[in-house]
Amino acid sequence: MELNDSIIIPATPDRVFAALNDPEILRAAIPGCETLDRTEKDRFDAVVVLRAGPIKARFGGQVTLDRSGAPDHFSLAGEGTGGVAGFAKGAAQVQLASLPKGTRLTYVVEAQIGGKLAQLGSRLILGAARSLATSFFERFSALVVPVTNPSIDQRKVS
Repeated sequence: MELNDSIIIPATPDRVFAALNDPEILRAAIPGCETLDRTEKDRFDAVVVLRAGPIKARFGGQVTLDRSGAPDHFSLAGEGTGGVAGFAKGAAQVQLASLPKGTRLTYVVEAQIGGKLAQLGSRLILGAARSLATSFFERFSALVVPVTNPSIDQRKVS
């Protein structure tokens, strides 16, 4: 399964890149994220509860970053298991481009799923994946954008 899109975030590329590497911001932005802990400089362990159709499962897994093209480009790879629900693994390419009013973040994700999740059908899984991505980027953008709303905690955006 492939998923790709782009979003414009009204912040500088450096600020967006820093936020994409901040476990606190990522934990707050990832839908269903219970824990996200840096275990090494470029590696995180995570626990995320996800729902796809009738299946709800807690996935535990790891994400590894490759910052060799940073800050304009980087990639990440991850895999996780959700018990009887199955497994998911994939990789993403992320590109950041400076714009006059912010940063265009473009991503391409290649993912594989197995177990009960794979039995749901590609349309349902793709719809759930798109919904998760949309939710993530809405939350992420709200956390990264300079504070104009006092309800957003600036300390989490540094």
